Amino acid sequence: MPRIVSFDAQRAVLRVTGEENRSTSGSRRRPISAALKATHDVCVDLSDLRFADMSFMLDLAVLAKRLRAEGCQIELRRPQPSVRTLIEVAGLDRLPSVALRPQPARA
Repeated sequence: MPRIVSFDAQRAVLRVTGEENRSTSGSRRRPISAALKATHDVCVDLSDLRFADMSFMLDLAVLAKRLRAEGCQIELRRPQPSVRTLIEVAGLDRLPSVALRPQPARA
């Protein structure tokens, strides 16, 4: 089975693909644990994530909080519209250690 979540420690990139929900939470534990050891900001590449639920948002919030304690942050990159909406509903984008990129265009 291909990995849905992987972490490249050298580049500090957490790549998430497919669908992430409570039933897949076990497969993301190891990559997220590896990301917790980062010594600089972590990029979370969401460009290939088609679906996520609140359990995944909670995991990202915990990652952001732990990294903030080390003086780092997470950058959420290129989420699909439905995932971006979930990020905003969950309030993840309002955490002080989270940057959402790219920002939506202003009207």
